[in-house]
Amino acid sequence: MDFNDTPEEAAYRAAARAWLDSNVAEHKAIAHPDDMTAAKSWQARKAGAGYAQITWPREWGGGGGTPIESVIFGQEEAKFPVQYGYFTIGLGMCVPTVMAFADAATKSRFVGPALRGEEIWSQLFSEPAGGSDVAAIRTRAVRDGEDWVVNGQKVWTSGAHYSDFGIVLVRTNTDVPKHKGLTMFWLDLKSPGIEIRPIHQMSGGSNFNEIYFTDVRIPDAQRLGAVDDGWKVALVTLMNERLAVGGGGGAGPKDILALARELDAADGPLIRDPAFRQRLADWYVQAEGLRNTRMRTITALSRGQTPGPESSIGKIIAANQLQDLGNAAVEAEDQYGIINDPALLPLKGLFQSAVMNGPGLRIAGGTDEILKNIIAERVLGLPGEIRVDKDAAFKDLPVGR
Repeated sequence: MDFNDTPEEAAYRAAARAWLDSNVAEHKAIAHPDDMTAAKSWQARKAGAGYAQITWPREWGGGGGTPIESVIFGQEEAKFPVQYGYFTIGLGMCVPTVMAFADAATKSRFVGPALRGEEIWSQLFSEPAGGSDVAAIRTRAVRDGEDWVVNGQKVWTSGAHYSDFGIVLVRTNTDVPKHKGLTMFWLDLKSPGIEIRPIHQMSGGSNFNEIYFTDVRIPDAQRLGAVDDGWKVALVTLMNERLAVGGGGGAGPKDILALARELDAADGPLIRDPAFRQRLADWYVQAEGLRNTRMRTITALSRGQTPGPESSIGKIIAANQLQDLGNAAVEAEDQYGIINDPALLPLKGLFQSAVMNGPGLRIAGGTDEILKNIIAERVLGLPGEIRVDKDAAFKDLPVGR
């Protein structure tokens, strides 16, 4: 691994930092009525400078740069209080799938507006009966002339309530094994027959949604890839998703160390408690291992290489540590830990946020169990898990009563 920037990377970092220093100040000086408007304004500003999607070709409005340049800009942008999360799913997962499989007219219509933040996309994969098995999709699409008629339900769809478009994976053939009867489409989320219901989360937010399809008509021209070959298309999206959610973030060992120096335990400051110090050491070792693993990914990008499935390791460690660390901090705060007002809590409620969001992060982008299978089979070369439904027609799979 190489922890240092090359001279070219250092120059790029300096230029990116200079641009951010100037433009964040200008952006913050403008009064925006709400977070969404502020996020769209910032996204448009980045797009105008070629920083919105650095690795995308210039003809699509991107920066025409390298993956390591994208990493460097992301590292520097994260140091500033700007909003850009609304576009992560669309630009990181959905639009790249459209770019890979749609025709030229579709790409010309959608890539630019998404890049500039004018339109927002979401990903419609998960279903109530599917659990962690994306290929267990039961939402049906039946061909009717030049259209497909879709009926079914999706769930845990992040940001659908404020999105304009989405990509959806549906079942088009039940006479073949589950992975072979899927088809991918893009769709307008304002289409007749689509009902979006936000899910109230324990954190108080409603970022996830249920989506119901009742005789929704999708033109065949909106298909991405071949009929019944949607699994191949979905893999492109899933690989991007797991890389995106594996980046970590949120509360870390340094944050709980700062808290422990201020909190009193039964025998004095919490930082002097031997049991807590042992847990703190474990978290620190995990964080360093995670940092080094990410550095391997960054080093590969710097050398022009493509990171492999080992990126799944990052999400497992980061999500579990966030949940464990948040629980420990809230317990250490004793009766004050149940307060959920950021204005009254250490670090503006960072640990309470970790408790609320940690479990979801262990599911999003693939559960711990799914990712452990990926690591075992594709990184360590262990024998594949036994899958008794691998060759059975989807219509013959048993269902609950």
